[in-house]
Amino acid sequence: MHVLDASSIIHAWDNYPIEQFPGLWGWLKVETQSHQLAIPTVALEEVGHKYPECAQWLIDKAIKRLPMERDVVLAALHIKQLVGIAGDKYNPKWVDENDIFIIATAQFYGGVLITNESRQFGKQSDSTKRKIPAACQMRGINVVQLNFIEYIQQSEQVF
Repeated sequence: MHVLDASSIIHAWDNYPIEQFPGLWGWLKVETQSHQLAIPTVALEEVGHKYPECAQWLIDKAIKRLPMERDVVLAALHIKQLVGIAGDKYNPKWVDENDIFIIATAQFYGGVLITNESRQFGKQSDSTKRKIPAACQMRGINVVQLNFIEYIQQSEQVF
């Protein structure tokens, strides 16, 4: 299963309009309806705040919504500890609470996380100064992640 971060579907919505890329959106529809593509509820809420019509498209296409169940919350607490976030001291430039939940959801369900957050290169000396891709690669987290284009490329679909 592939798990969407809000940034990836927002990227798709912004850059690949349905009217101009109907083949891509037709494939995404099949992916959602077959539950090969899922979204954490917190990510869907983020999408809905920016593009209600995009969130509605996902809902209408029966995307599997992954709730913040007890085990996901426990995984998130562990990830928060690994990243080194104390209390509620999130820095908006780096992973925030929703990001932690999204990573934990992908980890719990064994999914590949699709995120368009920028990648950081080189070793991060301060673990709290990481974006989703860098946090996913930390020891103890180990969530495979791709950006939207890599997801399409990996699928080998032709549109």
